[in-house]
Amino acid sequence: MKLALIGAGKIGRSFIGQLFSCSGYEVVFIDKDRQIIDALNNARAYKVFICDTNPETIVVDNVRGVNADDLPSVMKEIASADVLAVSIGKAGLHHIVPVLSQGLLLREKQTPGRALDIILAENMRNADAYVYKELSETLPSGYPLDERVGLVETSIGKMVPLVATCNEDILSVSAEAYNTLIVGKQAFKNPVPHVKGLSAIENMKAWVDMKLFIHNFGHATVAYMGFLLHPEYIYIWEVLEDIEVLNFAKAAMQQSAAVLHRLYPDVFTDIYLNKHIDDLLRRFANRSLGDTIFRVGCDLYRKLSPDDRIVTPLMTALLHALPNDKITQVLMAALKFKAVGPDGKMFSSDIAFHKELNEKGRNIMFRQVCGLSDFVYLRKSR
Repeated sequence: MKLALIGAGKIGRSFIGQLFSCSGYEVVFIDKDRQIIDALNNARAYKVFICDTNPETIVVDNVRGVNADDLPSVMKEIASADVLAVSIGKAGLHHIVPVLSQGLLLREKQTPGRALDIILAENMRNADAYVYKELSETLPSGYPLDERVGLVETSIGKMVPLVATCNEDILSVSAEAYNTLIVGKQAFKNPVPHVKGLSAIENMKAWVDMKLFIHNFGHATVAYMGFLLHPEYIYIWEVLEDIEVLNFAKAAMQQSAAVLHRLYPDVFTDIYLNKHIDDLLRRFANRSLGDTIFRVGCDLYRKLSPDDRIVTPLMTALLHALPNDKITQVLMAALKFKAVGPDGKMFSSDIAFHKELNEKGRNIMFRQVCGLSDFVYLRKSR
């Protein structure tokens, strides 16, 4: 069995590739990074360092690489894969659609009627609808997209630090111990792969939203409030040792969880959501992971967009007339986020964000970046 994985980044290597390889699949990474691809083809294996109270090293073998610019080879891998996965980030999805379409057409020509499931390993709401629209606009009108392609949404809960520690080569990567890949069961056209750690559930939209409303939102809360109170700190675990940051993060996550519960009362209980919050805060505070405030909080244009981790819970809370004061505080704290990376510099687009914020002011940024039409109204509606 073969998994073709578009994206050889840290999530691709430490999570998706690792799960499938450890379950007996050959994993073929497709990526534009020539160094990574060459290293994969030379070593045919790499290491994942689990940073936790019980550290371990996982050797991921039976792997190889294909350069993403070698279109005929990429099409061949798509055509012959048993499962395809994509882990390249929201901004990259549009760019892979042409070659993905060509690979699907080649697959139909070589093995007519053979369906392909595509695991969308992205932190993105409605990733399936987005890719479906892109493919439907690119593939010929006669291609039976609904019958041949399963677009499988995921909930990516694994945390991987920006800079791998314990790193002895460019392939090795560090990650936390969490190793469950939640996928939408109903989207599969073929039987769900027998992969240890893969959990197929029915109501995938609810789980995608739980990742956004609680995990992503909570992580951002710790970063933004932590930086606001302790701009001198570097690590997430450092700010969580401040009881004020910890208590605020928990309360804000509970407020966002209440919004999620309103959306999916038949899927999640308050007890489950509160246990999930406590578990996440424990994982966020993992010292050995070495996760930084910079990594978790940077990229403000994306993280403050209307469909991302802060504005989506806020707008949903407003829609349902639910308390949102703490969510609003997180948004306000994000506007003051200026953490720097290991090189002593802010994230490049965050520099542009603050320049625009200074020139235009908060309310215009709330409208143009966050999609919030009247922030004065939002503040009064708390």
